[in-house]
Amino acid sequence: MRKLMQAALLGLLSVLVLSACDKKEEEAAAPVAVEVKMPTTAGDRAGWKAYLVDVVKRNMAGVTSSRPYMYFVPAGEDQAAQDERINQLENVRTVVARTVLPGNMLAFGGPDSKLTGDLIVDSFKDAKAGAFKDVIVLFVGAAADQARVQEALAASGATYRFVEMK
Repeated sequence: MRKLMQAALLGLLSVLVLSACDKKEEEAAAPVAVEVKMPTTAGDRAGWKAYLVDVVKRNMAGVTSSRPYMYFVPAGEDQAAQDERINQLENVRTVVARTVLPGNMLAFGGPDSKLTGDLIVDSFKDAKAGAFKDVIVLFVGAAADQARVQEALAASGATYRFVEMK
């Protein structure tokens, strides 16, 4: 009986030691997250999108959905950029009119904070009062645009998050 107890204890200790080793290996193998830097030129669309994805990932606290709604607002005054912003505005207005389930996030950003802020303000001007309760709206922009966007979202009941572009 005593040998059986010793064998069981030895087996238990072996399992504990091996499981601790596995955890240390997992921790060592886990990649270290490196913050994506904000692009220095407005025309670097791929860079801006990567930057915005990184900012969104770092601000997912409280989001229970698997994927946030992300909106990249392009800069520029050429016809293609204007058309893209118009399409984006119509898309967001439709989402706002239908509302979004609690636990979701709508994230907005782009090289021109004023244009991004304008899109958010215009999109939420007809939002139903309280319709976005427990929905997070993330605005990645300049401090100068922060207050007006927050004010535009207030009636919707959305949880507002602001991240200053840097």
